[in-house]
Amino acid sequence: MAVDVVALGRWLRQSGQPVVEPLTATRIGLGQSNLTYLLTDAAGWRAVARRPPLGHLLASAHDVAREHRILAALGRTDVPVPRVLGLCRDEQVADVPVLIVEHVEGLVVDRVETAAAMTPELRSAVGLELGRVLADLHAVDPAEVGLHDLASHSPYAPRQLKRWSRQWAASRTRELPEVEKLTALLHDRIPEPGDLVLVHGDFHLVNQIVDPSSGAVRAVLDWELSTLGDPLADLGSLLAYWQEPDDPPLGLFNASRLPGFPSRAEVSAAYAERSGRDLAALPFWHVLGLWKVAIILEGVYRRALDEPANAALPGSLPDRAVVDRLVAQAWSVAYETGLAD
Repeated sequence: MAVDVVALGRWLRQSGQPVVEPLTATRIGLGQSNLTYLLTDAAGWRAVARRPPLGHLLASAHDVAREHRILAALGRTDVPVPRVLGLCRDEQVADVPVLIVEHVEGLVVDRVETAAAMTPELRSAVGLELGRVLADLHAVDPAEVGLHDLASHSPYAPRQLKRWSRQWAASRTRELPEVEKLTALLHDRIPEPGDLVLVHGDFHLVNQIVDPSSGAVRAVLDWELSTLGDPLADLGSLLAYWQEPDDPPLGLFNASRLPGFPSRAEVSAAYAERSGRDLAALPFWHVLGLWKVAIILEGVYRRALDEPANAALPGSLPDRAVVDRLVAQAWSVAYETGLAD
């Protein structure tokens, strides 16, 4: 167990939480990054604990203390996030910080079977709601919520290219020249900087808890990559994950192919209507989003090779070919949108 549950129960009680022994922790979610557990006590009290993965970690990655700061700040806004219960630094609990947040009831669409059980109307509502919630996040003034110093205020695209190129160099398991060529294209096509806002960094369907009746987002999850940057970067990442029926199979979670889910253009339009932003630079951020997801998944593959206990499910080592298909999709979008010629 990556968390000492007895010690965590003791820490929670000392922090004022009404925990009744015994406390149990069950691994939940399909995320391959931070390890996430549902905490349940003898009286039915529930919460969620998150800690970094096991083994060697890349610098600045999997920072749950940073996630704690962001969630605490956003708790004072209209952005739907889980309420923070605490950040445990007790070394008897774990050798790393452990973030504790409230358990939010609702639907997590992290399996195709879950999405298939939804009505087409609910799928449509959820998809369009993602665009609107993302616009609401980007309307938050970082200075007003105490996050103005969360990250550099320099142009975001060069920062992203530098960071994820470094992550690629540190986590790749083979040579992949198409990644290097794509990196060079993105360097050559950097758009003018947009507004500086709080960006989520990994905003997509799986990282939401939604109302099973209305499709409204009850909580946005997994803020470990959040920073200050260009708002279209978040929309580009959402599009990178958002597959349509005519797309070539990527090997990613593909629930958005089901009837009722809006197209990428419709999700983008919902964002544009709510935010009032110009989407002219979106092709760059869409391609960068695909490039970044490919690098993230290569890192997932590396961590699972290095420490099999990091896999979300036994035997769930990701298919490395997904990285190649994501890079190919990025090139396809680049040519279709005129980013590459």
